[in-house]
Amino acid sequence: MAKKPVYRPRPAAPRPAAGPRQRPSGPQKQELHAINDHIRAQEVRLVGDNVEQGIYPIQKALELADELELDLVEISPNAEPPVCKILDYQKFLYQQKKHQKEQKAKAVKVVVKEIRFGPQTDDHDYNFKLKHAIGFLQEGAKVKAYVFFKGRSILFKEQGEVLLLRFANDLEEYGKVEQMPLLEGKRMIIMLTPKKK
Repeated sequence: MAKKPVYRPRPAAPRPAAGPRQRPSGPQKQELHAINDHIRAQEVRLVGDNVEQGIYPIQKALELADELELDLVEISPNAEPPVCKILDYQKFLYQQKKHQKEQKAKAVKVVVKEIRFGPQTDDHDYNFKLKHAIGFLQEGAKVKAYVFFKGRSILFKEQGEVLLLRFANDLEEYGKVEQMPLLEGKRMIIMLTPKKK
């Protein structure tokens, strides 16, 4: 009977010996800035709270960063000489990400609510949809109202346009017309945006 092959895991590659302090090794994944030994300039302008500001040879700037156990980060590479700051790079990236998240959260998300009519919508149905549209506009959502024409009902497109203009007029207090009635295929569409309070 044949022997089963024995599985032996490959030995892991030896890790490089760590120096006195592990520096983030420069532009790997998608580093946004050149840091430490990856800064190519011969001299840099140092700015920040924890150093005497001025122009330093790159070696001196790196030594200062080492003494403070922080990173030398190139924040303005196109300046003459490039501007660098001594800081904790990981903390700096974390704060930038946090700031971007806050900005995104503050950005206004536009919600569009759709309201559909038939070309011969009766008054009861019309008023019901009008009430909904008022609610949407008061909540800050845009309203996209359209009349859908099935088959031969496309012959009533003037009726559809009149209905949408009446709708816009009835909502004048709550929203303004962003796009006048426009026929797109089998739908005639009007866009309303909420009025700023």
